[in-house]
Amino acid sequence: MNRSSRQGATVASIRKAIQQGLDRPESPAPSVSLSSRTANTAPDLFEQANVNFTEKKWLWVPHEKEGYIAGYVVSEDGNDMVTVHLMTGRDVAVNINVTERVNPPKFEKVEDMADLGYLNEASVMHNLKQRYASNMIYTYSGLFLVAVNPYYNLQIYGSDYVAAYKNKKRTEVPPHIFSIADAAFHDMLHSKENQSILITGESGA
Repeated sequence: MNRSSRQGATVASIRKAIQQGLDRPESPAPSVSLSSRTANTAPDLFEQANVNFTEKKWLWVPHEKEGYIAGYVVSEDGNDMVTVHLMTGRDVAVNINVTERVNPPKFEKVEDMADLGYLNEASVMHNLKQRYASNMIYTYSGLFLVAVNPYYNLQIYGSDYVAAYKNKKRTEVPPHIFSIADAAFHDMLHSKENQSILITGESGA
């Protein structure tokens, strides 16, 4: 096998390797030479609702406990009021100005939230929640990397993973802190200047 084919196999398989590492946090880190990703993921919003997105006008409706719940408009009642059928099964009357638009299915679990068609708080939180439920704790937001703490030890930081992210473009591999580090190292070599990575958060960043 030549060098290019080995690299191709690594890029094609790293998503499954990362996900398996999350599924079994106490097991040894899996090899990044595994086959294509087949691990179970959380169902998307419209699979859960069992409806066609294009047939409805979908909105995020604020909710005291859940933050936002998705639903579709069943009637427009005037004075900016609409009746929305929520995914919980309830119909609620809300002012459309407090709602947010829901993104089409193609944006479910996007790796970079800057790609969202409707970039709003509800859609950002939904994307992070869906990716987290699918064992993907890292998500890009433009130049930034968002990490959602799983509160257990992950087996996705071994030497195999370091090698898998080395000299890879950000779009070639799943979001990961190693991608940020490799980009900074590459820029340091190229520009001959020091690089900085700013880490912020609540849990000891």
